[in-house]
Amino acid sequence: MAGILRSIVQRSPGTLQTVPKGVESLICTDWIRHKFTKSRIPDKVFQPTPEDHEKYGGDPQNPHKLHIVTRIKSTKRRPYWEKDIIKMLGLEKAHTPQVHKNIPSVNAKLKVVKHLIRIQPLKLPQGLPTEEDMDTTCLKSTGELVLKWNLAPVEQKMIKS
Repeated sequence: MAGILRSIVQRSPGTLQTVPKGVESLICTDWIRHKFTKSRIPDKVFQPTPEDHEKYGGDPQNPHKLHIVTRIKSTKRRPYWEKDIIKMLGLEKAHTPQVHKNIPSVNAKLKVVKHLIRIQPLKLPQGLPTEEDMDTTCLKSTGELVLKWNLAPVEQKMIKS
């Protein structure tokens, strides 16, 4: 095969030569290589856009410190390494949120199973809770951690008959 290609490449430009049947696909692919290289793709494609960060509620200069990770799809008929990562992250039960740090080692595991999970940033509108406030905190489905979650019974009015 290499001999056929060498003879085609080394021929003089003015001569005509017939090409064997299985080689024509190899000759025509020279133009494809340069068509899809990075030099032809505009640079703006590789630059992060601010709309991406606004869309996901993040700030690239000040990233959030904690993720809320929830498994939303089943691990049945998935490879064993995805099942192992789901188990390591503590997501065996579906739709139960887990809090994880936003560090590269955890993010690498999340990237492997990103099609099975939902990741939200943990928002702390009232700041980090202290040890005393941990009893009254509540995690909303929107990803906000509310510190003062006091449920009081509703007073019933007396009905006169």
